[in-house]
Amino acid sequence: MTLHEIAATLMTDGKGILAADESTGTCEKRFSALGIPCTEDTRRAYREMLFTTPGVEEFLSGIILYDETIRQSASDGTPFPDVLAAKNILVGIKVDQGLKDDPAFPDGKVTAGLDGLAERLQEYKSLAAVFAKWRVVVKVGEETGNVALAENSRRLVKYAQICHEKGFVPIIEPELLMDGPHTAAQAEDALVETLAIVFDEFAKSTVDLKGVILKTSMAVTGSENPLRAEAKEVAERTVRALKTSVPENLAGVVFLSGGQSPEEATANLNAMARLEPLPWPLSFSFARALQGPALAAWKGADENIPEAQAALLKRLSLTVAADVAGYTAEMGASA
Repeated sequence: MTLHEIAATLMTDGKGILAADESTGTCEKRFSALGIPCTEDTRRAYREMLFTTPGVEEFLSGIILYDETIRQSASDGTPFPDVLAAKNILVGIKVDQGLKDDPAFPDGKVTAGLDGLAERLQEYKSLAAVFAKWRVVVKVGEETGNVALAENSRRLVKYAQICHEKGFVPIIEPELLMDGPHTAAQAEDALVETLAIVFDEFAKSTVDLKGVILKTSMAVTGSENPLRAEAKEVAERTVRALKTSVPENLAGVVFLSGGQSPEEATANLNAMARLEPLPWPLSFSFARALQGPALAAWKGADENIPEAQAALLKRLSLTVAADVAGYTAEMGASA
């Protein structure tokens, strides 16, 4: 497939992207909270439970994997990329190497991973990956004049260029952290500024935006603020920010859940879908908001796999319903 065809497939109506690219450290935190040992095999078994869920392909166009995961196999010996290919789910891979402190950028962290990226992409291509993801983070209130954000934006452009050279569709993820006491209005302002800085850098390049997908935060209230913005307000603020700062020729926009509860993320997505049509297709690329109930049901035990897979399918069906503005609070309550 061409880059445009891969991007269009990822943005297929009625489907989304599962982010299953948690690092070992992140898995350790989530597993330990439920008393699950975090070993290479338990991580493999957990991902197998997710990927082999019957019917998951009805809701997913792609799944983003971690370096460890793309090299692992199901218990029957089938490599995970082949498991996904059999379901017509595109294989993605997280290629950044995390946030690093750098004395040159005292106002924030920069994302590492450009060194050797072309060679790593070539290897991932041999493992059937066709799209990639690179994440940077921004705190609300620290985006304006942020030297680290400017550097991270330049790195996003370079990452996208290398991806295109190797035949990968890049997902760029400038995540606005939910941490803090900020209001939804402040989140909107930060989202506008952050995305403007990112796409100003892309405007200086020759990157074909029709082969690029944006993974972005929603303009939600900070986690330390008890006065939560309603879904309608979140949707209006988020869409307004996107219209202000995102070029119309982008292949698509997918949302991260970013610490929201599954119910909150789904309701906010549903409210945004009600504001379509927009210049770009909208969809989701949730991690915890999809996986959380399944992980809690699984608890590391094989006998819990059917219940865990049912929980994943339920969340996926609700999220896809929200993606076409067909979600209701009653549906969420029944889950």
